[in-house]
Amino acid sequence: GIKMSKHKGNVVDPWSVLDKQGADAVRWYFYTGSAPWLPSRFYAEAVSEAQRKFMGTFWNTYAFFALYAGIDDYRPDKYELDKCKLSLMDRWVLSRLNTLIKAVDEGLSDYKITESARAIADFTDELSNWYVRRCRERFWGSEMTEDKAAAYTTLYHVLSTMSKVIAPFVPFMAESVYRNLVVNNYKDAPISVHLTAFPVADEKYIDKELEREMSLVENIVFLGRACRNKANIKNRQPLSNLYVKTDVEIKLDGIIEIAAEELNVKKITHADESQSFITYELKPQLKTLGPKYGALLGQIRNFLATCNAAEVVAAVKNGGVYIASLGGKDVEFAESDLLISTKSGEGFSAESDGKITVALDTTLTQELVDEGYARELVSKIQSMRKEAGFEVTDHIKLGVLGDAIFERIVDEYKVAEDVLADSVSFSESEGYTKEYDLGGKAVTISVCRI
Repeated sequence: GIKMSKHKGNVVDPWSVLDKQGADAVRWYFYTGSAPWLPSRFYAEAVSEAQRKFMGTFWNTYAFFALYAGIDDYRPDKYELDKCKLSLMDRWVLSRLNTLIKAVDEGLSDYKITESARAIADFTDELSNWYVRRCRERFWGSEMTEDKAAAYTTLYHVLSTMSKVIAPFVPFMAESVYRNLVVNNYKDAPISVHLTAFPVADEKYIDKELEREMSLVENIVFLGRACRNKANIKNRQPLSNLYVKTDVEIKLDGIIEIAAEELNVKKITHADESQSFITYELKPQLKTLGPKYGALLGQIRNFLATCNAAEVVAAVKNGGVYIASLGGKDVEFAESDLLISTKSGEGFSAESDGKITVALDTTLTQELVDEGYARELVSKIQSMRKEAGFEVTDHIKLGVLGDAIFERIVDEYKVAEDVLADSVSFSESEGYTKEYDLGGKAVTISVCRI
């Protein structure tokens, strides 16, 4: 918080930071920390945080592509984006990419460095934590299907284009990604990203309606995850239904199914106004009501404890006023006059952000519980494969020892296929072995590379 001064001895030697965290990380910190004309608090941890949030995320996405493209011997020069059968997620990420190109191009033209850098960081987060995570399974199949080729080509196009978008900001990382993705595959390409032109947005890929609806779906997923956390139910446990109450209409086919898959629910149902999943509890905000209605505070407290709380909350939302007659006097309640707390209805876990209310049906049938066990088994086995140092393509022998329910679940839900197990033993273990407690049931799992 003090201005750097040699006299005070609080000067940071630039080389100590550059040598440890790199020039790109330092540049990125200054771009995103604050506007250029505002003072910046400089400390190494802040540089590391900026580096992790954007550079680490972008590099991990690039590394994901490089790993699977290498396994499948994907050759970008053999495919054309315009000829691929693009999925809904492909069309969305291409729309977001071209919207970003326009925003950054205009931002840099107006010297809006901080805004442009933050827009890049937001897109990178969506690319990694929404697009790639939603599309991971498309890269896992053994054959180069039409859908798999579209996924590879889309992600290749996004990453190679992003190497040019980020070049003015993080020139060294951009150069590394560009040379590997572009120069290694196109011999006539400029030898450096810094010898290429800045990308131009392709309007034919921009779909504002798709971006708007996908943003709504992301909000639904965010609230749905909060519902799971509140109910203490893991995402790997399937649930039957998620109810969504919103005034915003979703028109595009297939987009609501994305939210259902992400939240691991069998279906998503549009809830009407008659369905209530949240109950409200109201108390007076004494700081505002006291000076205005001090003598009536007792009656106000009783009224708020017994009134139709949902009706009051609906009236005061978005700057409205609710009027009640108490002690022969009209009492006006604004939202700032109330302490509003919420509680989920019986059998539901509900959350709301004001515009959207979602309610998760938390009832668990035996079938749902069994499917949850199957997903937990697959997750644990995949983690063990990684811990044991197996390659993603390695086939294994699998051992599952424990409660008899696990033998039925492994067979019924085809767990062996999901983890590349050529054989399963329910009586003996071999190789890397670990014990787990799954829903109160002990199980010992072993994996052995074939």
